[in-house]
Amino acid sequence: MMSFLQRFLYNLWYAIRRPPWDSGITPPELWQFIRDNPPGRAIDLGCGTGTNAITLAQNGWHVTGVDFAKLAIERAREKARQQNAQVTFLMDDVTRLPEAIGPFDLVLDIGCFHGLPATLRPVYLKTISRILVPGGTWLLYARHKKDSSAALGIAEQDLARFEELFDLRKRQDGLDPTGRRSAWFWLSPRS
Repeated sequence: MMSFLQRFLYNLWYAIRRPPWDSGITPPELWQFIRDNPPGRAIDLGCGTGTNAITLAQNGWHVTGVDFAKLAIERAREKARQQNAQVTFLMDDVTRLPEAIGPFDLVLDIGCFHGLPATLRPVYLKTISRILVPGGTWLLYARHKKDSSAALGIAEQDLARFEELFDLRKRQDGLDPTGRRSAWFWLSPRS
């Protein structure tokens, strides 16, 4: 479970200014996924102000967006209303999603996993494997750790955990806007 301090800090970002991760732009990797796959049910974990959830909904997907920052969810609901997009936005902890949620054809995570504390990552992975349909896609974007002592970022041990539950269909390495190593992952549940 995310701590009170984490919730407070994320809400503070949204209260003071636009957080650096909230670009308001749907990335080309998600646009390509939309072009290559028929609409289905999707969940956007760590959806922020809803940019990508709204994009999916406007392209025929039935979408749920989840974030634990109250201000982000309020803004996401307002954006969806203004754009006439049908999205269900939930203020919830992605590591404690209700058992009744799902199943989904697409689990979208753009920067949520790499921000989770290491202790919560195994629970998060099990949740994804529970809510993702066989043959579905977990589309993940994550920054790499700067070094082994860094709290944020994805590490080699995370990739090893992925292999226990998911098949890696594709990986695309690159750099984030600040020049930090990052990668996109297309994963499916192991059958």
